[in-house]
Amino acid sequence: MFRFPYIKILFLLLALPFVCSSQPSGVKITKQKYDSEKTRILFIVDCSYSMNERWQSNTKIKIAQSLISNIVDTLALYSDVETALRVFGNEKNYSDGNCDDTQLLTPFYRLNADNMKAKLKTLIPKGTSAVAKSLQKAADDFPSDKNCRNIVIMIVDNIDKCDGDVSAVSQMMQKQGKYIRPFIIGTSRGMKNIYENCGNYYEVKGEVEFSKVLNNTIKQALHSTTLQVNLLDVNMEATETNVPITFYDSESHNLRYSFIHSFSANGASDTVSVDPLVKYDIVVHTIPPVKKENTTLNAGTHNVIPVLAPQGAMVVRYTSASKTYSPVMYPVIVRKSGGRETINVQQLNAKEKYLVGKYDLEVLSEPRLVIENVEVGQSSTTTIEIPEPGVLRLEKQGGEMTVSLFSKTSQQTQWVKNINDEASKLMMNLMPGEYMIVSKGKNSSQMQKTIVQEVKIESNKTTNVVLSLKK
Repeated sequence: MFRFPYIKILFLLLALPFVCSSQPSGVKITKQKYDSEKTRILFIVDCSYSMNERWQSNTKIKIAQSLISNIVDTLALYSDVETALRVFGNEKNYSDGNCDDTQLLTPFYRLNADNMKAKLKTLIPKGTSAVAKSLQKAADDFPSDKNCRNIVIMIVDNIDKCDGDVSAVSQMMQKQGKYIRPFIIGTSRGMKNIYENCGNYYEVKGEVEFSKVLNNTIKQALHSTTLQVNLLDVNMEATETNVPITFYDSESHNLRYSFIHSFSANGASDTVSVDPLVKYDIVVHTIPPVKKENTTLNAGTHNVIPVLAPQGAMVVRYTSASKTYSPVMYPVIVRKSGGRETINVQQLNAKEKYLVGKYDLEVLSEPRLVIENVEVGQSSTTTIEIPEPGVLRLEKQGGEMTVSLFSKTSQQTQWVKNINDEASKLMMNLMPGEYMIVSKGKNSSQMQKTIVQEVKIESNKTTNVVLSLKK
């Protein structure tokens, strides 16, 4: 590659402007507020033999029946909420050890509260704990609908008795996007180490605490929470803005939200409403992007997420614009200093914002210009100036030729390109400098008939070269 030695770099202090855009007609706008989505809540109730245990005012199963029935009546008032009921351990006796004893008793549909309550009343605990199997079957209980939040609330009184890996099943279902990280309410002690990796686990000691946890779970399921993302500069102040931000489900990696960061009227980062039940991977689309993984939100409170994203700007332009020639607008490849990955392709004269740091540039001219360790500073513009190309006009006389072009510096000679064009006359734009043109008749069998011609290319000037076959 050709490394041009006379590159002028200017650092200009600048207040970065805000960018706004208008919405073209005919473009579909997708609502992102999750509270416009349908919410489906599947209750999975443990009906194994241990749920016959007395627990304060009644047996555990009777308390669960009563509390869930009351909640189902309340949820029936919400037009965008559907509920369903799955149970395990209600058909086969414990002594049978039947691990397939799990059924969807009430599927999802609107206004099914009476049916669910009727099914709940019929439950008689007698079987075994097929917890993992029930979580796996639950994935098929939800209808196929992308615009819906699928939530599982499971009441368990024991660990899985069927050698199922509850944690693995739950995580697999979440990664497949079958349902959000489930809520699990344990009505016996000592199960935290089994269920805490499966979902949001709560261990309750009695019916009063059970009622509070169940109601709080429903509150989280029905309501959004507020969030602001603070984009911090090098001084750890929230001054950066107008950057796209995307939110992905950490488990399924599905896109949940897309925003462009803004400041509100009071000068603080704007607030948005999001689903508090999802753990997020947040990507701030600076160049290069910044990622904050596995972000958990606190439901019912205002969440502030700080992200270090200090930025400056960079412009690559010609030293002086030609009045004679139309400038060639070469793309510029941008990489992190010392890196190989392309993080952006910038156009000449375009201003682009980057994270504060050092970058290597490669201008796709002929030959290519490599400019290393270009520094971008906080809230400043780094301007890179390159010389405008000149024009090489070639005329081939006497027949077909094999032609190659080399650049020459005081240190080395480098191949630039092969000129395979069959036309007798052609023109090409080249960076200013010293060149060598090596040519030979295409059908000649003698290497000694190779002709070497040296030529100098200057900015904004045309240099004529005639290539003739050596006799």
